[in-house]
Amino acid sequence: MLRLGSIDTLVVQSAKAAAEFFKNHDASFCDRKSPDVLSAYNYEDASLAIGHYGPFWRMLRRLCSMELMANKRLNETASIRRKCIDQMLRSIEDDAVAAKARGESGVVNLPHYFFLMSFNVLGNLMLSRDLLDSQCKEGHDFFHSMDKVAEWVGKPNVADFLPFLKWLDPQGLKRSMLRDMGRAKEIVAGFVEQRIKEHKLGKEETKDFLDTLLEYEGDGKEWHEKIPYEKVIIIVLEIFFTGTETTSTTIEWVMAELLNNPEVMRKVKEELNVVVGENRKVEESDIEKLSYLQAVLKETLRLHPPVPLLLPRNTIQDTNFLGYHITKDTQVF
Repeated sequence: MLRLGSIDTLVVQSAKAAAEFFKNHDASFCDRKSPDVLSAYNYEDASLAIGHYGPFWRMLRRLCSMELMANKRLNETASIRRKCIDQMLRSIEDDAVAAKARGESGVVNLPHYFFLMSFNVLGNLMLSRDLLDSQCKEGHDFFHSMDKVAEWVGKPNVADFLPFLKWLDPQGLKRSMLRDMGRAKEIVAGFVEQRIKEHKLGKEETKDFLDTLLEYEGDGKEWHEKIPYEKVIIIVLEIFFTGTETTSTTIEWVMAELLNNPEVMRKVKEELNVVVGENRKVEESDIEKLSYLQAVLKETLRLHPPVPLLLPRNTIQDTNFLGYHITKDTQVF
């Protein structure tokens, strides 16, 4: 047990303790500790990552699993990911050629392109929009707003450890979050309003995740109504927020490890030449045959997890864990 500021903190370190934690005490530790900056606009009320455990949270988890992660849905959206990857490759090539023509070194900032590609994939999956298209001004504003949101969430906040300082916001993080998340919410609200109007006009387009959220009317089990408008906006924001940074960071680390390990790079190239060949692009259907590449990705995730410290859990009631009395509202790592 630790005390970080005025916050009681439990750190689960051993495999035995972790097994006991998840097997016999999961219900007592099922909540999440929410950073103060994410209390802006009641974000945690509609969040899957830090939302409070209850009927809405369970419904949202099932909905995301079925509509975003199911094999059938992944297969249906493969062409979207292919399109965005092709756009990224063209942008890298065009920018490198342009830099060389200007007499510059031609060094390519790969993390920048990975981030843009991940963002654009989500834009197509969620909103059926190329948000980074030159004609989409809102998309560029949204991108920069979400980039700032990620920055404020990532900064250590003294108010998270000394809650009595929350009203003062000594680092100004909450004020910055209100400004930038507010701008992002306005843009998403515009997209949602436009989609609602299209539904009223009977326009039939390819169904995306925003349509799913707007049309959802309950699961007949724990949730028996439509998802509230404000929560739809927060759900869209969260998927962009959590899906862009983690994906691009993982790809960046894979490339860095391959460049630092030439022998591993050679084996990856050999496998690609055998399975894919030199005259076509890698398709998602090839991945199950690329066992060495899969191993490289898994090892990269082990060495460089995109979220090294997961959002801490929070106890919802007093409980006894391995002989220790753990009080309510203790955060757990």
